[in-house]
Amino acid sequence: MKKPPPPDCAGFVSRNEAILERFLALHPKIIDLSLTRVETLLERLGNPHKHLPPVFHVAGTNGKGSTIAFLDACLQADGRRVHAYTSPHLVRFNERIRLDGKAIHPERLYQLLHHCEEINDRNTVTYFEITSAAAFLAFRETPADVLLLEVGLGGRLDATNVVARPEICAITPIGLDHQQFLGETIEEISAEKAGILKEGVGAVIAPQETAALQAIEARAEELNAPLYRYGKEWHIARQGDGLLYEDERGVIELPLPGLLGAHQIINVGVAVAALRHSRFAEINIDALRRGVEQARWRARLQRLENGALFEAVGEGELWLDGGHNPAAARILREAMEEMNKARPNKPLHLVAGMMDTKDAQGFFAEFKNLARSVATIPIPTEQRSASAKSLLTEAQAAGIKGEAFDSLLEACRAGKGCRVLLCGSLYLAGYVLAEYGNQAENR
Repeated sequence: MKKPPPPDCAGFVSRNEAILERFLALHPKIIDLSLTRVETLLERLGNPHKHLPPVFHVAGTNGKGSTIAFLDACLQADGRRVHAYTSPHLVRFNERIRLDGKAIHPERLYQLLHHCEEINDRNTVTYFEITSAAAFLAFRETPADVLLLEVGLGGRLDATNVVARPEICAITPIGLDHQQFLGETIEEISAEKAGILKEGVGAVIAPQETAALQAIEARAEELNAPLYRYGKEWHIARQGDGLLYEDERGVIELPLPGLLGAHQIINVGVAVAALRHSRFAEINIDALRRGVEQARWRARLQRLENGALFEAVGEGELWLDGGHNPAAARILREAMEEMNKARPNKPLHLVAGMMDTKDAQGFFAEFKNLARSVATIPIPTEQRSASAKSLLTEAQAAGIKGEAFDSLLEACRAGKGCRVLLCGSLYLAGYVLAEYGNQAENR
């Protein structure tokens, strides 16, 4: 591969950002689901997607990132070299591409992006398609035992679906989101996500609504793809201070997950089932236990315990989560209810920023009778952010009183002494971590 003249080390991040900005201009739409353009570009790049480590392909509406975090932690605990591709990033783009457990170095990312830009030669291609092509180049060139591949949007026409034969597929819980691209009903959305299934390749299925499961099963039957479904082929539940996982291979006792929230139990189950129905079926049980306990994933019920925002809430608590649809809000509500049982003296105050394409009223409705108040804010970095006033209207329609703010800091101060939950968007979560520090740990 021809290398461009190397800039000084301090310039790699800014030059990457400049290339990525140019990528946004290569297609008039940010999202245009298709495989034709990315397949054409990949062919010009030497088809790197055909020379990858064994792939775990993960689709779904909620829980994809957390499931990959558990897979990553378990496999690394077993001594495996693990690549991962996830989206979106929170602070910097190179978070999306992890090579052997580490975010790709900005210099290497610059070389790959530059090469893809030259080979593409200004042809029409979406941002996600050309950056996925760069990721496939990175994964081809760096040896590993496994690649954890997260679907960007949908499944059937997602750029990651160029992988013809993954090791195994997984579909996390499906809900209503991105209807403008995937369909208005749960059946239509599920059919799109089931598009990652491949002939004869096994697929692990999380708990689903009946209509979603029927759509997945119909596609699997067409492809003769074995399904490993929660509640049928595998089970997981909390038992005392741990978890009990069971499938046809036996029973495993696991610790409580390192990621907070009862919903993470299902994500653990999907990860363990995927491993046990793949070539990694003999993974060391102690490695599974360490991975489940040690997994971390930022902006998923992450507690922030320092910085200006933390100081703004005084004696309160500060939590950050990127969930952005009603199903994610339901999960967050349940987590907040559990916290309230343990520490009932802190009322819930939401600080919410959302994109203008999201079902804000449906999101807020999940917190009715639980949240004392909401402070709505715009997301400073996003042109397509909903305004604070429009979000407040949606929150009030859902039965929650509140106030619109221009300042994130002031929105947090309005919840002084409360359990403050920053929520509504991964873009908001990324802004918080970029601007207000990144020293927090999950607790």
